[in-house]
Amino acid sequence: MTSVSSSSADRSSAGRPEPVFTESARLQARLHELVPGGAHTYARGSDQYPEHMTPVIDHGRGARVWDVDGNSYVEYGMGLRSVTLGHAYEPVNAAVRAVLDRGLSFSRPSRLELDAAEDFLDLVPGAEMVKFAKNGSDATTAALKLARAATGRDLVAVADQPFFSTDDWFIGSTPMHAGIPATTRAGTLGFTYNDLGSLRALFDTHPGRVAAVFLEAATALHDPAPGFLEGVRELCTAEGAVLVFDEMITGFRWSAHGAQTVYGVTPDLSTWGKAMGNGFPVSALAGRRDLMERGGLRTDAERVFLLSTTHGPETVGLTAFRAVVEAYRREDPVTTMAVQGAKLAEGANAVIAAAGLADHVDVVGHPACLVFRTRDGDGRPSQEMRTVFLAELLRRGVLGQSFVISAAHTDTDVEQTVAAVEAALPTYERALTHGAASVLDGRPVAPALRATAAPRRL
Repeated sequence: MTSVSSSSADRSSAGRPEPVFTESARLQARLHELVPGGAHTYARGSDQYPEHMTPVIDHGRGARVWDVDGNSYVEYGMGLRSVTLGHAYEPVNAAVRAVLDRGLSFSRPSRLELDAAEDFLDLVPGAEMVKFAKNGSDATTAALKLARAATGRDLVAVADQPFFSTDDWFIGSTPMHAGIPATTRAGTLGFTYNDLGSLRALFDTHPGRVAAVFLEAATALHDPAPGFLEGVRELCTAEGAVLVFDEMITGFRWSAHGAQTVYGVTPDLSTWGKAMGNGFPVSALAGRRDLMERGGLRTDAERVFLLSTTHGPETVGLTAFRAVVEAYRREDPVTTMAVQGAKLAEGANAVIAAAGLADHVDVVGHPACLVFRTRDGDGRPSQEMRTVFLAELLRRGVLGQSFVISAAHTDTDVEQTVAAVEAALPTYERALTHGAASVLDGRPVAPALRATAAPRRL
């Protein structure tokens, strides 16, 4: 391991004052009094950031945010991957402002519901019908309900990928399953992504019982192996199961048309959300007409109660979606994210390698969905070292649990981030040598989905 001089860190952060979090700490404490967990999303919780360094955001523009103490940051993650065009992207905001005076929610469908459906189905050629909602979990649970109704089966096979729904059928398979009956938990079966044999084994073990197969076609760290998605498609067809692609992350990051178009495999149903509204709440379930019509009026079968939500068709979310579609027609944010992400990964990994720390920290993944991996002195994944890295980045004006980029990240933003990574390395090396506790002020971060509040209990 090559030694990194502290003078390099000093030069990289020269002229930048040490951030203070006085007001953020006050507001975070108040949030814990009023909101379970202190945030409305577990991934946004204070336990996901170093103790005493939990910024509460005041506003954002482009790829930057400002907290309530006035600290500014280059932000990554971008609203849990929901923002690809940048915060406060004016063409989307202008479209939303224009619709506000026309009313938001009515007792009958608005013209926007037709226009948005046409826009969506033009984007996703494998889908024949679409229904809008407000969050991704509603869409994925609706897909499972359709699959169960269409097949008359009860089980669902889920790839070993991080997240599909807040609802019981999925959360019951995670460590955070309190309150979910064992019978519900038993209905979800796991298989290994890129291992077709593991999925085939589920069908063999539970003949005639698997209603649906859920997976992301690709993830930040894993592309489909040659023939894998095609094999899943063939297996589902042969076994009579419904194939569902979760496009929450891949949609509008891999392509506006989804990963299904990138890899040339068409699912029976697909679920969408996050970046389709550039931060505005809108999600969608799309797929084959014969399946989707089970929730409509063109069926003689027993009807499915399918995504009947008060706010699903309100005009702001649908207008934002249509403005995002227009931005993707007019510009090329997917290519911009790929180019800027590649620059960031190359630059960060270069300074890490120069410091002799490549065995302990690196930046990897799809260019539009980068993550950093932190490892201890023995090369094992480490929450303690992750906390060290997060804290050092925060001190240098970089906020994020990942390096998930947007099309708003400029060369200047990337350069600041690479400089922050370089400046973080001396402290990272000290933590490797003397232990993370020697440089941390407080406890390390903890997995968002865990059975107890410990090790970050308040």
